[in-house]
Amino acid sequence: MKYKHLAIPIGAILICSLILLSCRKINEATTLGDDLIPPVDNITTFDTTLDVEVFNDTFSVTTDSTRYTKDYTHYLGYISNDPFFGITDARIYMQLKPPAYKYTFLNKPDSLHIDSVVLILDYVETYGDTTADQTVNVYEISQTSDFHIDTIGVYGGYRIRSNNFAVAGQLGSRTFKPMILNDSVKAYQDTTVNQLRIRLDDSFGQRLLNYDTASGVLGAYASDSAFDSKFRGFALESVSGNALMGFNLAGANTKLAIYYKDDNNDAPVNKWDTAVAYFQFNTNARSASAQLVKRGYNGTPVAAAAGLTTPADQVYIQATPGSFARIKIPGLSALNNRVVHRAELIMEENYHLSDSMFPAPTALFLDAWDATATKYRTVPYDFAINQAGTSNLGSFGSYPYITKDPSGNTIRVWRFNLSRYVQHLVNGTEPVYDFRLTAPLYLTDRYSGSGSATGTTDLTIGVNPTAARGRVRLFGGGDGSQPSANPQRMRLRIVYSKI
Repeated sequence: MKYKHLAIPIGAILICSLILLSCRKINEATTLGDDLIPPVDNITTFDTTLDVEVFNDTFSVTTDSTRYTKDYTHYLGYISNDPFFGITDARIYMQLKPPAYKYTFLNKPDSLHIDSVVLILDYVETYGDTTADQTVNVYEISQTSDFHIDTIGVYGGYRIRSNNFAVAGQLGSRTFKPMILNDSVKAYQDTTVNQLRIRLDDSFGQRLLNYDTASGVLGAYASDSAFDSKFRGFALESVSGNALMGFNLAGANTKLAIYYKDDNNDAPVNKWDTAVAYFQFNTNARSASAQLVKRGYNGTPVAAAAGLTTPADQVYIQATPGSFARIKIPGLSALNNRVVHRAELIMEENYHLSDSMFPAPTALFLDAWDATATKYRTVPYDFAINQAGTSNLGSFGSYPYITKDPSGNTIRVWRFNLSRYVQHLVNGTEPVYDFRLTAPLYLTDRYSGSGSATGTTDLTIGVNPTAARGRVRLFGGGDGSQPSANPQRMRLRIVYSKI
């Protein structure tokens, strides 16, 4: 589902990123300029570091009800060898339909003969290894599958984890390297770039032409429901590779190209006219789509770390549908009253060579567990949404800034701003919360504009532009034996003045 009322304008994201990258660091406690925060002199202004405890876990079908709509980039592919996160299997289900009803090819259906039929997808990006062969199979969705626009319901999309529709038979297949997808393609009346083209069986194309021989209300092209009764849609899956390929279903390059010839019933042999008809994704209403993403963690570090009750020194965060971490900060309860200038929960990427192939999500999100309401809530006072419906993901700390680790490797660092919450905590007006770190497409949390528990409402918050792509391994707070041994550990830094 696309939540436009909470979408972050691209320009705002860029501005926030530039601010994060350009601000001069005064000390490790903050990335803001020293014109906003007094310098730490240990006379009037001090800083302290609180250790954290982090616990890994994964979402399940029952705990993740994310729905995916046609507006998002859809991913197709197979990741077979992520050293930390294992296997990802991404599949696409979609309907491509005639431009209007009642539809006809050339008003001479008895004279039509198939030349070829090609399924074309509008290519956006590849996440992963662009040089490993992907074998994509195309199937027809079974008529027994309840796959059509009317079954999506008020939520506006099928669930991303549990929409594996039955298929009736294979229509085509292609093996290729994703690196070719941005090459220029030359075809009849179609010369462009950024296409995946899969030739389908000619018998399927002839079947579509033959549907035009039916007339009246019983014809397959008489109405949308009539067409659905003859052809339910396409199911695409990849059975090899090490990447996910993103496609725009509503893009101009997503279509079914039906190349055919018309013998006009009286033309000489070999002098037929060639034509092409396009069935496309109907963005107005009638084309259904679904995104299925399966994760396979067996034998991975993620599986070994999930659900443990001992604090972790490695944290594994994967985009929807994926993994998350719970964060406890025991030292918060011992803080006395003070003036909090800045409080930042700092987390650093633990570099690995595979990070260049499988980079981090666009954004991470931190929320708090409200034990009284038994629900997650946004961090009070620090996460906010203005009257225009735009959230402060940038200043809150959801977007990383780029830096170098002690070995000179390029890494991402997140600094979540908890300053107002910590101030209210030491003032005695907020309790100590445990936190959750995720990389969601969107989530629904309790939210109060005033920050207090009164006047809260359940609010859906868009965080990342897509699902499926993005994962990161972070340093945790230590394994509990020596939580402060690693200078890159996850930690809460506080700049404050005494009262």
